[in-house]
Amino acid sequence: MPTINITSVLVDDQAKALAFYTDILGFVKKTDIDLGAYRWLTVVSPQQPDGVELLLEPDAHPAAATFKAALRADSMAFTSFAVDDLGQVYDDLRSKGVTFIQPPTPAGGVTMAVLDDTCGNFIALTSPVSLAEPAAEAAPAS
Repeated sequence: MPTINITSVLVDDQAKALAFYTDILGFVKKTDIDLGAYRWLTVVSPQQPDGVELLLEPDAHPAAATFKAALRADSMAFTSFAVDDLGQVYDDLRSKGVTFIQPPTPAGGVTMAVLDDTCGNFIALTSPVSLAEPAAEAAPAS
């Protein structure tokens, strides 16, 4: 059975992306290999240093600009990261100057907020809805 070991996010500037994903989001650099014009540059969660790597992939392919623009036009997140306490993370990231296009909002079994990663992507942050939180009631049918 396959397992996920690397996934990627398309970035417009690898150095800027590395700074955002490490200094702001708190990931740590795992791999940095010079490939000439670009780098094989990955980050990981500090809680899972041998876990899934996030490749900060250059968005140099011509289709990448169209794809990213379409997602941004529709305010769609490129990918999603889990956090334990979204309220705390949201406040912390806002204090660091991070722009959110969506504040923490209930979305099924999670609460979700969406941020701008400064590298051309919207990224969702999610945390599970606490069992102590009351579930939103559906509107009565008419």
